[in-house]
Amino acid sequence: MSERTFDDFDGFADDYRSIHSQNVQLSGADSYYFAEHKIVQLKNYEQDGNLVMLDVGCGDGLTATFVQKHFPAWQTVGIDVSEKSIAAAKKNNVTNAQFQLYSGRTIPFKNASFDVVFIAAVLHHIEFSLHQSLVEEMYRVLKPGGRLYLFEHNPLNPVTKYLVKTCVFDKDARLLGFSYAKKLLRTVNFAAVSHKFILFFPRNKFFTSLLSIEKHLSWLPLGAQYYYRCVK
Repeated sequence: MSERTFDDFDGFADDYRSIHSQNVQLSGADSYYFAEHKIVQLKNYEQDGNLVMLDVGCGDGLTATFVQKHFPAWQTVGIDVSEKSIAAAKKNNVTNAQFQLYSGRTIPFKNASFDVVFIAAVLHHIEFSLHQSLVEEMYRVLKPGGRLYLFEHNPLNPVTKYLVKTCVFDKDARLLGFSYAKKLLRTVNFAAVSHKFILFFPRNKFFTSLLSIEKHLSWLPLGAQYYYRCVK
């Protein structure tokens, strides 16, 4: 049996969104909602302008669609190890976006190339021994003062654990605790590292009235996901 490096998404590239939406239907939202929700989080910190964002593990490129919606002046560059996912991303009619295949090890751009690096629900599909080198690469391609946004599933949330366990393309996934993620990010010299927990309640009618209080719970380590914001 070969050693695990990167989970293989070529077999899911064409149906990724429908598979994911079916898997998360218990949450009351679909795959598109959760993709946009992450970009909405960036609006707490970022403004529109002539910025360039790298999307590491971009998959089918949907993130670029929501970057275009919320930050229309940004340029997005998406990279992924899945050839079929990159092919799917290139079919999207997204202005100011480009996509390319990469090795998963060396990010194919020069030092200080990007204002923002975004990586969402990717590290749990990568062997842990490769995490530090990827963080170092993301740090390398960030401009001084650039921001890294890293989103991951929270293994302390029982619903998250169930959804991961029952998702066909998460069969080999290994979730990262938020403390592990913090230690990982501290291996490079970020000037600031902060985190928030998100997605505490289902997105259906019964819980709609509670969604507005989620921003006040961001300190509580029970959200379905968490994210780190790091400044170089």
